[in-house]
Amino acid sequence: MRTILIIDQDRATAHQFALACLKRDIGTALVDTVCEGVRLLLNESVSLIVVEPSLMHLSARDQAVLFHRVAPGVPVVIAAAPPSATLEARVGWELVGFTVVPRPVDVEDVLKITAG
Repeated sequence: MRTILIIDQDRATAHQFALACLKRDIGTALVDTVCEGVRLLLNESVSLIVVEPSLMHLSARDQAVLFHRVAPGVPVVIAAAPPSATLEARVGWELVGFTVVPRPVDVEDVLKITAG
């Protein structure tokens, strides 16, 4: 079974996404902060990381380096609500290899990312 790491402080949204994943036989791990996510990644492997952008306090490049060091090759999805993510931020995330999707995250969109 694939596992998706969900880093999000909005528990209702995270649980809704996790339930949609479970209906498709995809496991999830829910954490509230990037630090908790990194700790989890040091001990467990995942197929995909979905993170709420307001929780990332590093530059896009530094965040990419961090995720690459603890989870090499694992795709990262930024779940950004359009009004909260500036164009500059979206472009920065995409330039370092992250995929930016609108909130709420659709499981089908995530499956396309992991398949590609």
